[in-house]
Amino acid sequence: MRKKNKAPLVLQDVEIVDAGAEGMAVARVDGMVLFVPFVVPGDVVDVMVTKKRKSYAEGRVMQVKRYSDRRVEARCPHFGVCGGCKWQTMAYGDQLSFKEKQVRDNLQRLGQVDTSMMRPICGSEEIFYYRNKLEYTFSTKEWKSEPAETTDNGWGALGFHVPRLFDKVLHIEHCALQSEPSNAIRLAVRRYAIEHDLPCYDIRNHTGFLRNIMIRNSSTGEWMVVVVVAEERGEWLFPLLDYLRDSFPQITSLQYIINSKFNDSYADLAVVPYAGKDHIEELMEGYAGRPALHFRINPKSFYQTNSRQAQRLYSFVAELADLKGDEVVYDLYTGTGTIALFLASMCQRVVGIEYVEEAIADAKVNARLNGYSNTCFYAGDMAKVLTPEFVEANGRPDVVITDPPRAGMHEKVVQQLLDTAPRKIVYVSCNPATQARDLQMLAARYDVRRIQPVDMFPHTQHVENVAELVLR
Repeated sequence: MRKKNKAPLVLQDVEIVDAGAEGMAVARVDGMVLFVPFVVPGDVVDVMVTKKRKSYAEGRVMQVKRYSDRRVEARCPHFGVCGGCKWQTMAYGDQLSFKEKQVRDNLQRLGQVDTSMMRPICGSEEIFYYRNKLEYTFSTKEWKSEPAETTDNGWGALGFHVPRLFDKVLHIEHCALQSEPSNAIRLAVRRYAIEHDLPCYDIRNHTGFLRNIMIRNSSTGEWMVVVVVAEERGEWLFPLLDYLRDSFPQITSLQYIINSKFNDSYADLAVVPYAGKDHIEELMEGYAGRPALHFRINPKSFYQTNSRQAQRLYSFVAELADLKGDEVVYDLYTGTGTIALFLASMCQRVVGIEYVEEAIADAKVNARLNGYSNTCFYAGDMAKVLTPEFVEANGRPDVVITDPPRAGMHEKVVQQLLDTAPRKIVYVSCNPATQARDLQMLAARYDVRRIQPVDMFPHTQHVENVAELVLR
């Protein structure tokens, strides 16, 4: 006999008391922790439980009974459906308070770090239209309030993936994260594709043509658009690119990628310039009156997506490094060499290490572009490159800057730092939890001094943190 589905559990008059991981808000009901998205501390809501475990539950709001005084009106028309900017209805000052608390709690609880030297978080001057890069996806399946096989026009969708639904895409009418003409470009591509019957890609069946579009811009006013398609069909692709070139003279770099793989990654694929340059250029103000830096950014280059905050983040790195001019500096996980070049005028020599070979090629180009000859860059797995032999060949570092991915540093890298014993380590992290873990291991020889959180991504739970470690 078929079992009857149980009626969903609805909890009434639940007060939201905190902000938690992954942008969720937190309530406590009968000793159980309840995670709820798209609400803010102080809200009182009815919640339908969607997942229940022994120690916690997850749910979604059925009705708001009382709004918090911390709540502000969402600026984005897609808030609550799009998976991004989950804190957009929380006043920005409160966002900063919760991010600062997140850093403090992780360092104290996971790393046993004394946070008495922690500074107030550095907020972003721009909380909307601050991103310099967005990537959108085409799909045959549009997500509205309920999943639909196709849109009303039978075409598909161009926008962001819906969380936990890899083949569903939410049509984005307006995104408040990147300045114009970003929205205009995306909507123009959508209109053109519908009018000319260009099919969206179906990720389940691996059919269709249009896959992705990336839009980047720089503070110098340059714009890059990269269109990713599933097959080489010039009769479809080139008229679309001509339309973009002619409609948007702001585009200084128009390129395309043919991706016939089963996944959307294009790091291993050729990027073909179509009109304009094969790159855009970013200009970053130097530290404490030093010359501005020029960075050449190609489609695969990593560059901090909040340009203005990137300069402030690197300025904190320079302040905590406190270079005198005669130091050998190692920049681990250097990417395209942005931090290394930001510090190059302040020390004797900078050695950068990065896993991605294309990024190292960019770093070398950027070093030449800025006229720095006191830098050298190496590509390879950090745990394998940073060896005693490498240190002997390149000189023992006086100061190490490390800016690892969210997973933090490999244990072998931490041990090599302990063995090499630079007088100072400046640790930049996009994940305070893994940073806390690494700081606990480094505590064998280092004391944490100054700590500086930085908000790079307003309206999200993400936070950067810079920690100064001094050799005992």
